[in-house]
Amino acid sequence: MQTRRAALVGSVVRCVRVVWLLGLISVPVMANAQSLVPAPTGADDGSATADPLNRLASGEIIVRATRITQPIKVDGRLDDEAYRNVVPITSFIQQEPRGGEPSSERTEAWVLFDDDNLYIACRCWDTHPDEIRAKELRRDSANQRFNDNFGVLFDTFHDRRNGYIFSVTPSGGFTDGLVTDERNFNSDWNAVWESHGARFENGWIAEMAIPFKTLRYSSIDVQTWGINLRRMVRTRNEYNFIVPMSKAWPSSTALLHVAAAATMVGLEVPAPAMNLEVKPYALSSVKSDLIGRPVFRNDLDGDAGVDVKYGITKGLTADVTYRTDFAQVEDDEAQVNLTRFALSFPEKREFFLEGAGIFTSFGSVGPAAVSGGGSDTPSLFYSRRIGLAATRAIPIIGGGRITGKLGKWSIGALDIQADEDETINVPTTNFAVRPDNARRAWSC
Repeated sequence: MQTRRAALVGSVVRCVRVVWLLGLISVPVMANAQSLVPAPTGADDGSATADPLNRLASGEIIVRATRITQPIKVDGRLDDEAYRNVVPITSFIQQEPRGGEPSSERTEAWVLFDDDNLYIACRCWDTHPDEIRAKELRRDSANQRFNDNFGVLFDTFHDRRNGYIFSVTPSGGFTDGLVTDERNFNSDWNAVWESHGARFENGWIAEMAIPFKTLRYSSIDVQTWGINLRRMVRTRNEYNFIVPMSKAWPSSTALLHVAAAATMVGLEVPAPAMNLEVKPYALSSVKSDLIGRPVFRNDLDGDAGVDVKYGITKGLTADVTYRTDFAQVEDDEAQVNLTRFALSFPEKREFFLEGAGIFTSFGSVGPAAVSGGGSDTPSLFYSRRIGLAATRAIPIIGGGRITGKLGKWSIGALDIQADEDETINVPTTNFAVRPDNARRAWSC
């Protein structure tokens, strides 16, 4: 017991030390140019008379987000006043099948925000509305690529490497995920946001309300992000974007190319506030065995633990766990292994998901993972080993992790203490991943 307690204390001390050092070196990020194009002129009620998308002579594409004063009701109707006052984005460009040509169907999209949420909406016109594909309702299902679809990419730090993807189908199926280094797409990351898909006589509508608290970004008041919008017309295998996309990129993963995104300006984020989430849990059980040796009746047992998420800055997040329970995690999908190599199952435990791509930056699953393929590059860090020994679950005593952005740097550090299991002769084990010297990227 003393050894276990000492190991847990050591794990916590290491995490606290990382947080303290990051606090010392954290500096305000200088704001980018806030106004690359003039703001649209309009009435005092927020109405706009200019196209929110501007294509500059240099080739850069600028999207201006519009502030609204009244929250939007996400119901798939587009009858809010903001949609009448704000001019939509309509200039979508085909990647497939006729690269560089305007989209075959009219698409109207809005980028709006208020004090709490970022709103993305679209009205997708279709000359043959009876042919709209909308069958898949499962969240994050790979089969959504066989449906009509509207998606958005946000590069919140404007580093042209990392971002968030949100998408909606006409039937209301939706996907959210993280993009790391333009090649790692993690659809097991699940955010808290609201969406709605609905049909109308001449097409379909999608609405999204994404809370600012769900996203990570720099601490300046007026933001400059990267953004890309995509509409899929499945009956024609047509992919439309607001920026020209290379035909050399697979259409199903083209949205992962963050560097190709347009620049979004004019976005005003909420003032910094405490970002703290606490998730406690408690379990209990009663057992009786009248034929065993020894016999026992009403043997009461229980367990409890807690997960804590704290936003150190708007870009850095600390996660702390004590006596973690992963009972809420969904089962792995069945895989058939016909090789001599071990299977690699995706990480689905919430504690390990946010910023997971940072730990696999030097060997990870590539964009092909979205369409069922993958990369041959081995991963240097596989978090599914933590809390498992062969097929047996090993209790986790506690630990912590730091992930996020600090200026131009991606930061990741993790330290977890796993308990012992005398039944299969597994000792108490510490798992650590942290920045190391110049020769090695990570120390595992």
